[in-house]
Amino acid sequence: METARSITKYVRIPPRKARLAADLIRGLAVEEASLQLMASQLKAGKLLNKTLDSAVANAETQLELQRRDLFVQEVRVDAGPVLKRAKGKNKGGRVPVMKRTSHFTIVIAAK
Repeated sequence: METARSITKYVRIPPRKARLAADLIRGLAVEEASLQLMASQLKAGKLLNKTLDSAVANAETQLELQRRDLFVQEVRVDAGPVLKRAKGKNKGGRVPVMKRTSHFTIVIAAK
C-alpha cells in the first residue's frame, strides 16, 4: 500500500488539546477529514488541516494519486519541547508557566 506523510514540528499548542482535533479525522476519507477540520472551532483544526493538505500534496506529486482515493491512515500528535516561563506572585514568589508544543504526523494512503 502506498502511503504519503507530512510532519509539522514545534507547533505552539498543547498536545492534549491538539489530540481532540486529531480524533475527529482518524480513519476518514481525506475530503471528509478536511471538511471536519474546517468546520471545527478548534485552533488545532486549522493547524492539522495545513498538515493534511501537505500530506495530500505529497501523495499527488510523489505517488501520482488522486485526492478522492485517499484516506487518513494515521494521525499522531506527539509532545514537543516545553518552553518554561514564570509568572510573578505575591510576596516575591513565582509560579511556573509551561508553554507546551506539539509535533503533528499525518499518514495518508490509497484505498
